Amino acid sequence: MASDKDFVLYVAEQIGLGSRLTYRKMFGEYALYLDEKVVAFVCDNSLFIKPSAAAETLAPDLPQAPPYPGAKNYPVADELLDDADELRRLVIETARLLPAPAPPRKPRKRKPDAAAT
Repeated sequence: MASDKDFVLYVAEQIGLGSRLTYRKMFGEYALYLDEKVVAFVCDNSLFIKPSAAAETLAPDLPQAPPYPGAKNYPVADELLDDADELRRLVIETARLLPAPAPPRKPRKRKPDAAAT
């Protein structure tokens, strides 16, 4: 089952980081980005936080489940949706621990086709 955009908007509102938090639809589900770093996924209307030391330290009791078939387990943060401060803290700390996103790749120049000349 694909996630509802309304649920994604609700999650973003609960996290409360304004334009710093963005989302992008991927295969019917959503990736959440904080300062351009993927920090969580919304799959089947559940919030999956990227595994990190932040989740182990700040929310060690969160249940674990794969966000999609074949994925490794992620902390499921649905219960934190009622505690915006804790959720925000977890998302911010997760982003802080993640590496900076790689810069976009520049397209390679194509060699002229010898047959076209």
